[in-house]
Amino acid sequence: MAPLTHSHRRRLPAAGAPVEQSFLLQRVQPALSGLMDGSLSTLAPIFAVVLATHSPMTAFFTGLATALGAGVSMAFSEGLSDTGDLTGRGNPFARGAITGGGTFIGGVFHTLPFLISSYHVAIVVAVVVVAIELVALAALRAVFFRASFASSFLSVTVGGAIIAAISSALGIAAG
Repeated sequence: MAPLTHSHRRRLPAAGAPVEQSFLLQRVQPALSGLMDGSLSTLAPIFAVVLATHSPMTAFFTGLATALGAGVSMAFSEGLSDTGDLTGRGNPFARGAITGGGTFIGGVFHTLPFLISSYHVAIVVAVVVVAIELVALAALRAVFFRASFASSFLSVTVGGAIIAAISSALGIAAG
């Protein structure tokens, strides 16, 4: 692949260092995709289970199993989606590992508060962690993809709110 010209580079506002398009495509995009998928897709089972059972430890194991399963699924999905030869997306094993790892990390952070034995405290801490995750995801999109922080935050938050509403309703209905 020929070296990228200046017009193909982006700059990170904070560091000011050039970021090549291939790095964005092969590393940052799979990582961000995994983080977003993990953060959002694992909300439903975790919160539905904790609201149905009132058992933080059950929610923890549900979240851990969901984060691991989603991570493995996304790793295989991304790794098998293409060879990278025609698309320039890079090594499929590296992309799969990055996406799968990001998915696991995105799902496990809001699972950890359910190690707290108090039902109400665990839920409050988990909601705070989810809020921090949403801000971090919006910030990453803004930094690497020159998206506005406000639109990124709104997009991620709308997805999270829809998932939270559905999972809460299911958890309450089951309880």
